[in-house]
Amino acid sequence: MGKTNLVQKKEMSVLSGIRVVEFEGLGPCPFCGMLLADLGADVILIERIGAADIGQNAIYKRGKRSIVLDIKNQSAREVALSIVAKSDALIEGMRPGVMERLGLGPDDVRGLNKKLVYGRLTGWGQTGPLAHAAGHDINYVSLSGAAWYAGAAGEAPVAPPTLVGDVGGGALYLAIGILAGVLRARETGEGTVVDAAIVDGSAHMMNLLYSLRAAGGLPDERGRSMLDGAHFYAAYACADEKWLSIGPLEPKFYIALLQKLNLADDQLMLAQFDQGKWPALKLHFAELFKSKPRDHWIELLQGTDVCFAPVLSPSEAAQDAHMKSRNILRDIGGVLQAAAAPRFDGATPIDPPPVPSQGEHTEEILSEIGVDQQVIESWRAAGAI
Repeated sequence: MGKTNLVQKKEMSVLSGIRVVEFEGLGPCPFCGMLLADLGADVILIERIGAADIGQNAIYKRGKRSIVLDIKNQSAREVALSIVAKSDALIEGMRPGVMERLGLGPDDVRGLNKKLVYGRLTGWGQTGPLAHAAGHDINYVSLSGAAWYAGAAGEAPVAPPTLVGDVGGGALYLAIGILAGVLRARETGEGTVVDAAIVDGSAHMMNLLYSLRAAGGLPDERGRSMLDGAHFYAAYACADEKWLSIGPLEPKFYIALLQKLNLADDQLMLAQFDQGKWPALKLHFAELFKSKPRDHWIELLQGTDVCFAPVLSPSEAAQDAHMKSRNILRDIGGVLQAAAAPRFDGATPIDPPPVPSQGEHTEEILSEIGVDQQVIESWRAAGAI
């Protein structure tokens, strides 16, 4: 993508004028960079020399500008520091201490840019007994308690892959921290270091459930609450082995469901909140929904307040009428991806911007920070870029 198109896109975006430097990493940190780029920030991705370029499948690179540097090379580090000096924020997802060993830690950049917001994303955090231990999404959400209710009673907890930890507890909290830090820096002239830990964020996401727990509605024993044990808040298999979810928590919605299912006169079914009857009621619902294909139930329940939705695969979701009306999922070059979120002032999200090729913007970025073309060529010859 050329610079002119990029600038035009940014002028229409809410984060226009904010520059973020992202050091290449895995998972949640690139997702955070993509989110910021989706919302209009100028995200400069510093990629490593020798790393594989996986092309357009790297959706998390979309909308960013790519420069390739060997940051172990002194000249390349100086280039990186020059970019950081003219940026609002930096995001990195290395283990604690790695950036310091590279000469790119917070203390190394403070003298160059006192307004810089330095965003650090890890699983366990910058401090604590596990700070230097390896881990993945499943481990962080397990320790934080966020995986506890992910699954039926008596079965292994299975949290949705990457969504609760890497994305929810990690990338989104880093994005919030970056934006909060930038606002503070603009007010005070002082940057800050953001310690975004997935274990922290995924634990913080539990506070809504902790409110229910404090009121006695969510015991530690799984399968005992409205949200993980009730017959009226669950997914059911249909005759065609497809799935349907229902969630009429409120009595008026539950009654509406019973009416649509011709069960409004069934005294057993009317006992919505009798926990002792939940297993039998769940079995009854399971047998009922299993008797017809999913499309039958969709046709019966569509347009009502019974609180239902089919459980769709990504391919099915892309063809759903509501999803299509909001233009949420796009197939671009054979790659299915979701549009930017959230939306602003009723605007329909534009098509996701292209994924840059590795190093596509190297010369463009170096020219912006004032590097002479002869110097660029000398660095290229030396393998720094």
